[in-house]
Amino acid sequence: MKIIILGAGQVGGTLAENLVGENNDITLVDNDRARLRLLQDKFDLRVVVGHGAHPSVLKEAGAEDADMLIAVTNSDECNMAACQIAYSLFGTPTKIARIRSEPYLDIRDRLFFNSEVKSGDTKPRGGFIIDELIAPEQLVTAYIHRLITYPGALQVLEFAQGKLSLVAVRAYYGGPLVGNALATLRDHIPNIDTRVAAIFRQGKAIMPRGTTIIEADDEVFFVADSRHIRAVMSEMQKLDNSYRNIMIAGGGNVGYGLAQRLQKHHSVKLIEHRQDRAEMLSEKLENTTVFCGDASDQELLNEEHIDQTDVFIAVTNDDEANIMSALLAKRLGAKKVMVLIQREAYVDIVQEANIDIAISPQQTTISALLTHIRQGDICNVYSLRRGAAEAIEAIAHGDSSTSKVIGKQIGDIKLPPGTTIGAIVRNDEVLMGHDKTVIEQGDHVILFLVNKKFISDVEKLFQPSAFFF
Repeated sequence: MKIIILGAGQVGGTLAENLVGENNDITLVDNDRARLRLLQDKFDLRVVVGHGAHPSVLKEAGAEDADMLIAVTNSDECNMAACQIAYSLFGTPTKIARIRSEPYLDIRDRLFFNSEVKSGDTKPRGGFIIDELIAPEQLVTAYIHRLITYPGALQVLEFAQGKLSLVAVRAYYGGPLVGNALATLRDHIPNIDTRVAAIFRQGKAIMPRGTTIIEADDEVFFVADSRHIRAVMSEMQKLDNSYRNIMIAGGGNVGYGLAQRLQKHHSVKLIEHRQDRAEMLSEKLENTTVFCGDASDQELLNEEHIDQTDVFIAVTNDDEANIMSALLAKRLGAKKVMVLIQREAYVDIVQEANIDIAISPQQTTISALLTHIRQGDICNVYSLRRGAAEAIEAIAHGDSSTSKVIGKQIGDIKLPPGTTIGAIVRNDEVLMGHDKTVIEQGDHVILFLVNKKFISDVEKLFQPSAFFF
């Protein structure tokens, strides 16, 4: 595909890195000449210097024959205008924009429209033509909420409208499966079917076999019916109690949205350093206690009983402030701490420190973007381990004569190296991906890739062809 990416920041640059090795023709547009030169030297891509919403710049970038425009500049207005101009002047088929501002998102149904006008619909007279909208703050809020729902999980990713989940969990001494072979898992929980999709040990991927011994400190990815997540987690570690007392540092869009979601079933305290913002949040959040202050203020944290806090979540716009307040909260007695980290270089550092979970909004955004970019009836993509691996939900279309997977047992499908089929969702039924399981038309197939260079092979696997026999 020919793809234009507007914005060479962390999201745009990382997205280009994800796509450039997959036989895509990538053009990156930004005003920062030095940043573009750095990325061009590193990757096989084309660069254009200029303002992403200017028609002349879009034309130079090749908008006239591009398959897709992805606008991820730091300006919502630039992203919106670029998609509209690409539609009006160049007829670019697919336009994706990152929109952050709540005032725009609050009226998204009246402001943004898809370029495809369905039968019976009238063409919108106003607004912006954007085919797919990415709202990073809302994605991050939902991501953190899932981590709160399943205490002890490192990642919780949903597929097939939430019927199935992929969960990453750290194996600890005391977990019944630790020190035992994977094959014994069925003996431990005979009434629950689950599948271990991958294991990362000391940063290296291990393809799971029945004889694989789970070791303490392994990062284990498993798929299961969402109703059984806690039961499977209990095999890897002693389960944490459900979180009750939660403290949030930062009253921006993420902090506010998180408090809104949690305040009904949790005791929530929120610290915001801006007086006017704190007053506004106090009025809007009926069941959240809002404080105006510094989340790194030891006296404030002690006064608000940080030692009784189940989880402290730092989600300000300042990485350093998030890290320092979380480390302080942990030292003062918070049971778990989570931090929002914008700079990818910090993620490894904080996970080596006394911080339980580092959350990258860039990776969450990139996962959403990849979902709209992948081909071959792929409807969900999650970037894992900071882009090293991917989890994919693909729909099997066609029949046994046009599809490479339909009518075949999983054990007979020639999967690319490092790829496993974890599970299948068939209507409302969740089936684990065992060798004898036969894939049928319409199945949602969940795959795990530890080597992303084979992503195009997976896409082709699920593209039905009239010439396949």
